[in-house]
Amino acid sequence: MSAPHTAESDTPTDPPADPPADSPADPLARERGHLAASRAALRVMREDVQALDIRDVTANWVNAAVLQAQIDERIKALADLSHTPLFFGRLDFQHPVGGELAEGAEGEQFYIGRRHVHDAQGDPMVIDWRAPVSQSFYQASRLDPQDVGLRRRFGYTGGELTAYEDEDLTAPADADADGGAGSGTTSKLLQAEIERPRVGPMRDIVATIQPEQDEIVRSELGGTICVQGGPGTGKTAVGLHRVAYLLYAHRDRLARTGTLVIGPNRSFLHYIEQVLPALGEMEVQQATVEDLVTGGVEVRGTDEASAALVKGDARMAEVLRRAIRSHVTPPTEEVMVVRGSRRWRVPAYEVAELVEELLARDMRYGAAHEALPQRIAHRVLVRMEEAGEAPDDRVQNAVARTPAVKAAVKAVWPAVDPAKLVLRLLSEPEFLAAHAQGLLAEDEQKAVLWTKPARSVKAAKWSTADAVLIDEARDLVERTHSLGHVVLDEAQDLSPMQYRAVGRRCSTGSATVLGDLAQGTTPWSTRSWADALGHLGKRDAHVEELTAGFRVPREVIAYASRLLPSIAPGLAPVESVRESPGSLAVRAVGDAGALVGAAVAACEEALEQEGSIGLIAADARIPALAEALAAAGHSVLSPGEETSAASRLTLVPASLAKGLEYDYVVLDEPAAVVDGEPDERTGLRRLYVALTRAVSGLTVVHAAPLPQALAGAV
Repeated sequence: MSAPHTAESDTPTDPPADPPADSPADPLARERGHLAASRAALRVMREDVQALDIRDVTANWVNAAVLQAQIDERIKALADLSHTPLFFGRLDFQHPVGGELAEGAEGEQFYIGRRHVHDAQGDPMVIDWRAPVSQSFYQASRLDPQDVGLRRRFGYTGGELTAYEDEDLTAPADADADGGAGSGTTSKLLQAEIERPRVGPMRDIVATIQPEQDEIVRSELGGTICVQGGPGTGKTAVGLHRVAYLLYAHRDRLARTGTLVIGPNRSFLHYIEQVLPALGEMEVQQATVEDLVTGGVEVRGTDEASAALVKGDARMAEVLRRAIRSHVTPPTEEVMVVRGSRRWRVPAYEVAELVEELLARDMRYGAAHEALPQRIAHRVLVRMEEAGEAPDDRVQNAVARTPAVKAAVKAVWPAVDPAKLVLRLLSEPEFLAAHAQGLLAEDEQKAVLWTKPARSVKAAKWSTADAVLIDEARDLVERTHSLGHVVLDEAQDLSPMQYRAVGRRCSTGSATVLGDLAQGTTPWSTRSWADALGHLGKRDAHVEELTAGFRVPREVIAYASRLLPSIAPGLAPVESVRESPGSLAVRAVGDAGALVGAAVAACEEALEQEGSIGLIAADARIPALAEALAAAGHSVLSPGEETSAASRLTLVPASLAKGLEYDYVVLDEPAAVVDGEPDERTGLRRLYVALTRAVSGLTVVHAAPLPQALAGAV
């Protein structure tokens, strides 16, 4: 692999016009020329769309509005982001590539970028990274060159091309230290991109996707994939890039069925929200589990851990099913339908037969409620035909709407309000006991019952766990709409009932499940992916494990991994590819009263470096630290707020640190982080999360003794 070729000056020069391919001009200048020409072509593509006149091609205002919305989205997708490289790599094939793989292009040299760009003749100037021919950029190696002779990576500064680096894939596999693996981990430009300071929201990793990540990204739409990945393995980025790839490969299908990214909290979603737009995908919805399940009720309350644990247990699904079915009562009276001068009777035993048939079919309660009047009406029509009449479907519908049939259905199979049902279960001990018999022990029933029952659905202080129960009940009444693909991140923290809620959103689609068992920080966090996938309704999902770390320095992840035997026995530790001596410092403070000052001082040291800084502390210590930072004259951000060159320090409660990353992290008092959780295992897992948020350096300051696994020499 060649050393990076860079510009002579740090100040980028204006790129010349793109010279002929055989020009003897400086290669860097030639590549800059291609970048300038590609940007110009992208502008023309955008202007062509903006110039479209839809007045003569639409039949009415509805069609015009739909077409205009599509045009607006296309214009937005063709925006040229000045600080985002249009292409990041080049492939030189040894032989002409087939037209199908090359998107219709001729020749053997392809520039790989975030979106497709073509010239006035329609020939590609930049190939979308998701196109089949682009896969060789990520997968080709000296052991398997895939007909690639040269792979070139580009380095950028502020959107300007400043360097390139070549990898000769025709050389022997053992020609240098990378052993022909082609993973790119020895590439200086690749390393520089991974280590580039993080200011602002999460960015895409399209230029640095590794072969094992690319395999997951390009997996087929039909199957569900679960990715177990430790800190810094890129699992979140892999999941987002998989969405972008699936939208490229199956755009029409997913445009009809929809896609959704589910994250643990709003701060996390805000952090990742720019990744997909940077890849040209504007329409993917994002939500938390709470967002999904709170339709119709307002979450204003919280649960004790013991109550939340029971409410989140999968046994509650059967409790709810029993409670809903309890509303069905055997008929005791016949149904008498009067039409004109004639009366038509349906005996009670026949109505009972219809009810039993519907129960046996295990239909949604609401669907059966709608079907029963039609079935009773059909029995009336049979009697009419036997009497010589010739009724049609309109007569059956009219019979189904008669007062007699409506009254019979109301008595036998009444409508059920899901929220009112859950309210009753949580308020009435007798009702709960009747339907939890053999499922929940007495102490478990007592844990979920409200001490002060609410008078109405609106007055109730629903918790998130309550909202999940209502969502389950709602699905028992009426089927939940299923999407084409769902990405579920930080999945290890969901309860079985939450998995069921997510699974309903992709019951006819597929899912990408992302998580790390070692980072489960809820009392109900899953112990195995087999259990989680079973509750999700995706037992046949394929589980992939990412163990190569690209974000956290080796010294930092090795220090945090000392906790693994206590928090996730048997889980493989992350092997970081980044060795960064001096990236870890552990400082003991003799006086507990000086701890806050030591944390502030560590932040001030970190601010002397380039990039973002996160001060992570136990939730209870946040107010004191915020006050000290303000007194020291520091402007502090909250998790989810966008960092900038002028404001780079974020104060992060440990409970919100998951999924976030900072160039430098100062961790305040690890013992307080552990003590802030209901049990030691959860506390140590929370600490593991906090320890692994750093990209360049971690400083731990403490006055209390460190957990035993972290004690001793660093």
